[in-house]
Amino acid sequence: MNVTNKRMRDFSFTSESVTEGHPDKVCDQISDAILDAYLEQDPYSRCAVECLATKDQLVIAGEVSSDGKVNHEELARNVMTDIGYNDAVLGFYSGSRVLDLIHKQAPQLNAIEGAGDQGFVFGYACNQTKELMPLPIVLAHKLTKRLAEVRKQNIIEGLFPDGKSQVTIRYKKNKPVSIERIIISSHHDERYRGSDFKVLKDLIYKEVILKAIPNNLFTKNTKISVNPNGTWFECGGLAADTGLTGRKIIADTYGGWAHHGGGAFSGKDATKVDRSGAYLARYLAKTIVELAYASECEIQLGFEIKNNKIISTNINTFGRENKTNQISGQKLYPDDWLNNIQRTIPEIIDFLELRKPIFRDLCNYGHFGKKGYRWE
Repeated sequence: MNVTNKRMRDFSFTSESVTEGHPDKVCDQISDAILDAYLEQDPYSRCAVECLATKDQLVIAGEVSSDGKVNHEELARNVMTDIGYNDAVLGFYSGSRVLDLIHKQAPQLNAIEGAGDQGFVFGYACNQTKELMPLPIVLAHKLTKRLAEVRKQNIIEGLFPDGKSQVTIRYKKNKPVSIERIIISSHHDERYRGSDFKVLKDLIYKEVILKAIPNNLFTKNTKISVNPNGTWFECGGLAADTGLTGRKIIADTYGGWAHHGGGAFSGKDATKVDRSGAYLARYLAKTIVELAYASECEIQLGFEIKNNKIISTNINTFGRENKTNQISGQKLYPDDWLNNIQRTIPEIIDFLELRKPIFRDLCNYGHFGKKGYRWE
């Protein structure tokens, strides 16, 4: 076990989240929807699917080995419609051009029984929130999720799918005490020009911020910025910003609070340890915190291509072990933790139930801190 110095005691920390209509998240969802479609027909499908989206065009590329048959283009258009890109006025919608470049995976890679590639991943947990996640990313996700809800339910009219949030939390003695700043922005139509722009800001403050954030975290010094660049966000979505699969890896994990490994999640089946390894590492770190062996834990796991087992483990509890539970050496950790660290790659996949078509729903608003998944 490697234990480093405690974190700085008094500091501020910022994390961001994006809505499902953000250009990068559009690509994540299409990649994961394709993965899900293959897994639904063939749970042992091998997929590595990437998307690039820009004004009026979507490119899908990657490798697949599966007994399933999927119409990639039709599925991509359905995802666009589900998100809310269903009108040509947005500059990217379900009628935009789709170029499908997916091809079969190399037989040599498909035959690998262990890790699909070398790699390292991190998992993290702490007792800042009931989700055992850092508070800044939890609140940032709550804001963007609520922003999508008010759009879909037409609680605020004239909103488009693209949006993002950022939350800065003030910590004292290593504990979160208040919100220093909230920034939230939403793509919108032309109705909020001029003096009506204040109407939009007031609605987002009332229907999004106040509904998503606990009142006790606000102080008289909390700064709130709503669409701080004015009506600039009339131009948004894929007409204004190119999207790529896997470009929101920090929002997908711990908001920058913990380390991140070398790869993204979306579009990859679970033989890619970027995904399965990261989920296992979260499970292990969460187990340590949940059982009160430590109040904070970060775990790194290392993998080697074709090797069927984890090749390295690093455990960091930041000097915050529970002394009443602590026993010397690895016995600090519960037995089920040790059993899982010794599993083979196929056993990890089965243990975490990663052959199911769960990934499109998972990829919005973070992969961790959500109920209903085996690693949580």
